[in-house]
Amino acid sequence: MREGRCFIVGAGDLCARGLRPGPMDMLIAADGGYAGLQRLGLHPDLVIGDMDSFQGKVMGVPLLRFPVRKDDTDLSLAVKAGKSQGYRRFVVYGASGGVREDHFLAALQLMAGQNQQGLHIRLVAPSFDVYALHNASLLIPTQAEMTVSVFSHSVQSLGVTLKGLQYEAENLRLQSGFPLGISNQAKGSRALIGVKKGTLLIWVQSAI
Repeated sequence: MREGRCFIVGAGDLCARGLRPGPMDMLIAADGGYAGLQRLGLHPDLVIGDMDSFQGKVMGVPLLRFPVRKDDTDLSLAVKAGKSQGYRRFVVYGASGGVREDHFLAALQLMAGQNQQGLHIRLVAPSFDVYALHNASLLIPTQAEMTVSVFSHSVQSLGVTLKGLQYEAENLRLQSGFPLGISNQAKGSRALIGVKKGTLLIWVQSAI
């Protein structure tokens, strides 16, 4: 496992919250995410994708170009590129909003699937963060009264623990067909979410 994090920026709605790659990190632009990074004055280590959402020229940065007709999304290609460099912790930007909202659902499915393979991915959107969690526990920074929703991505998730929230639980069972874990609230500076068997998607409202 490589130290540091792999930051990936897609072509959706972009916020700069926490987008500060360090010397041990990697920054990847997925297709039109390159334009967003240009606006922020950030230079990626790699640009990857079919480039159907970026019409300009990529200058001074390695470009891995793929055909439009392919079996991977640009975000998936970017995750695979970071994974090939040894990264196991990812932070994804620009995966929500934009003109293709279906790509947001694809990003959530990708997060859940890759978490099952040992990757840790956090999706950062302008007004919320999303975490994926598989057979593990996670301590999430929060603020009092911040909304925290916990969904089962798998058909069912067993042994779910919710601590540091208004509605706490031990050994809870969540199901993909019934959103029991929606709209909980944080009580303080951190919340503990755990699941013994299954995959969760955890939605956390951003601080205002």
